[in-house]
Amino acid sequence: MKFDWISSDQDLTEVLAEIQQEERYALDTEFHREKTYFPQLALIQLKWGKQIALVDPLAVTLSLFADLFRSQTLCVVHAAQQDLEVLNYACGSAPNKIFDTQVAAGFIGMSSPSLSTLVQNELKVTLTKGDRLTDWLRRPLTANQCSYAATDVEYLMSLHDILVKKLGALGRADWVDNACEELRLKPAGPSSPEDAWLKIKEVRTLKGSARGVAQALGQWRELRAMNANIPPRRVLSDMALLGISQAQPQSSEDLFRARGVEQRQLGAEMTREVLAAVAQGVILDVKFPVSDQEDVDKDLRPAVGLITAWVGELARIHQIDATLLGTRLDILQFLRRVPNARLSQGWRSEIVGKDIDGILAGNMGISFDGKGGLRLVPVTNPN
Repeated sequence: MKFDWISSDQDLTEVLAEIQQEERYALDTEFHREKTYFPQLALIQLKWGKQIALVDPLAVTLSLFADLFRSQTLCVVHAAQQDLEVLNYACGSAPNKIFDTQVAAGFIGMSSPSLSTLVQNELKVTLTKGDRLTDWLRRPLTANQCSYAATDVEYLMSLHDILVKKLGALGRADWVDNACEELRLKPAGPSSPEDAWLKIKEVRTLKGSARGVAQALGQWRELRAMNANIPPRRVLSDMALLGISQAQPQSSEDLFRARGVEQRQLGAEMTREVLAAVAQGVILDVKFPVSDQEDVDKDLRPAVGLITAWVGELARIHQIDATLLGTRLDILQFLRRVPNARLSQGWRSEIVGKDIDGILAGNMGISFDGKGGLRLVPVTNPN
């Protein structure tokens, strides 16, 4: 496959200027994040017209992408949530207008297909499988690596053409535009350091002051990992964090006896910081966040299961990926009457919102249709 390798600002500037003259371009990225806190961008693949370029982010000024990303030139991508996060971090911005082929496929009866599955289904082309463990930061990249990377953008615009045609026939083009914009604006990146402790497995077994210690330690670990750009577990393991939270040591000797703590991992400075976090945490009154289920009025909780089942049935009927039509969180937000809840707006309201209102009012019920599906039936005597 023919492509250009871009490793200078001059060449990148010329490529970006060409792309801005087009109505659309395809983009993909390769990145690593297993050894760092923040993702490491290793490659950017671009296609416009019949040209493909592989951009080396280790050799160019990534802020040069800003003008292209600000423009109205459509960026065609596939499963772009992580790509957008990586671009925002590495380049300082991400495309202003996107069409995600995975999202679009969800509106024609496919459920979050991989790129290879979508290319096979729509173009009858079988993509070569790449090495899942390849090192994209290695230089020079091999010919096979480059060819595989180029393939990730080779077919995106052909898929765009096919999907737009099918969506137009179904009257769902606007739905996809809205869903892609939701994806583009979806918050990404690290959560608040204060909430880092909630991601630890088994943290909900902690009681009393141990929770406060876990929160303080989790925040300390997250901030240290950010500053050092290493995974949080490299600062302190989850096991050690839980062990310290339970033991609540007041001295270095107590600390080193806590389960999971390795003395060789903690120098004098880190030992002082850990003990300070413990002292800070033991005086905190920390409660676990109220779950979404508990945050719904108890009279409405039985409705959650019913509505979830009906959303799944509507997704099957309309051949829409159920996660695009309405997630559990969407249902709970609708029940709580959260302003701008997704099920109360736009195309989702038309498909499912009115049905939910009927169910909640007691005017409609759900029954088995005898053919493997569900149906909504009017309740003649709701009282």
